[in-house]
Amino acid sequence: MSFIGRWRPLALDALRAVVVAVLPAVFVIAAPGAGAADVALVLTGCLALTLRERAPLVTLLVSTACMLAVVVHVQPGPSAVFPVLVAVFLAVQAGHRAAPALAAAAFLGADLAVNLPGSGGALEDLENTSLLLGWFVAAFGAAAVARARQAYLEEAERRAAEAERTREEAALRRAGEERLRIARELHDSLTHSISIIKVQAGVAVHVARRRGEEVPPALLAVQEASGDAMRELRATLEVLRAPGGAAGGADGASGLDRLDDLVERARSTGLPATVTISGARRDLPAEVDRAAYRIVQEALTNVSRHAGGAAAEVRIDYTGDGLVVRVDDDGKADPDAPPVPGTGLLGMRERVAALGGRLRAEPRPGGGFSVCAELPLGGAA
Repeated sequence: MSFIGRWRPLALDALRAVVVAVLPAVFVIAAPGAGAADVALVLTGCLALTLRERAPLVTLLVSTACMLAVVVHVQPGPSAVFPVLVAVFLAVQAGHRAAPALAAAAFLGADLAVNLPGSGGALEDLENTSLLLGWFVAAFGAAAVARARQAYLEEAERRAAEAERTREEAALRRAGEERLRIARELHDSLTHSISIIKVQAGVAVHVARRRGEEVPPALLAVQEASGDAMRELRATLEVLRAPGGAAGGADGASGLDRLDDLVERARSTGLPATVTISGARRDLPAEVDRAAYRIVQEALTNVSRHAGGAAAEVRIDYTGDGLVVRVDDDGKADPDAPPVPGTGLLGMRERVAALGGRLRAEPRPGGGFSVCAELPLGGAA
């Protein structure tokens, strides 16, 4: 809290005390027989109102005692009750009942006792006391209304906070249920099919070797790819089933440590691919590591599918504050007829954007296609 924020409530309380003190001080000064001690009592009773936040009962006691002494000594008139009315209001607003009632009764009794022997007459004294009584009743009523309103506002805020918390919990619960549903669908729709592919490829490799035949490289690539797919699918399912979708379940996901295997598998399908790594290699944030691997994987897949017979060049550049991943091919992509972006390119853009990086995926001026992703290490969430 700032200096102004700390002192503002005290300044407002002091201003209230000054405003309340004006009329009583004027009437006390004008009253016959009043002295400096009476003015000091009025000021003390009014300044006590500044304690209302920390000690409302102390405020009530000091204000009532000071103004009672002034009333008994100089009888300044109804204005002497103003500080007591404010103190009663503050005490009732703070939740007290008995002490404000006793203070009001004491002040009314003292005022009536002082004025009865006077020359004004019993009827006029009774009217003055009735006026003071009405003011005290109004103070009690206003304080009760203010306290009820404050309680209503606090209850409304509490209910709003509870409703917000409930909505957040419901949203988290629905998100958790949706993740589990997706995990079940992935398991039921993919795991069985990939397992069959892996088993069949393994059987074919085993039969070929048993017969002494050369195993086709494509068949070995299918066997290896299906094994990697099963491993990554299990890692993905662990992420989806983890509470809150924690990323800690993705420890089995692929990163640049598997880049050589990825490129070698691409070569086994007939895609000439080279890898160049520059800069000082270092540990990367898990999000950046996975994104870099997926970008290379998607780019090589696109080269195999859309640029048959082309060669690919993979470049990984470790810069001072980031990582640059570039995959170029020498296919027949034409800058004048750029391909329509598919889900693969959209997925790459989403990965890079989530890390605060930049992605360029476009045909090269000399022919072929280029994918270049700049991944800042500091942008990983």
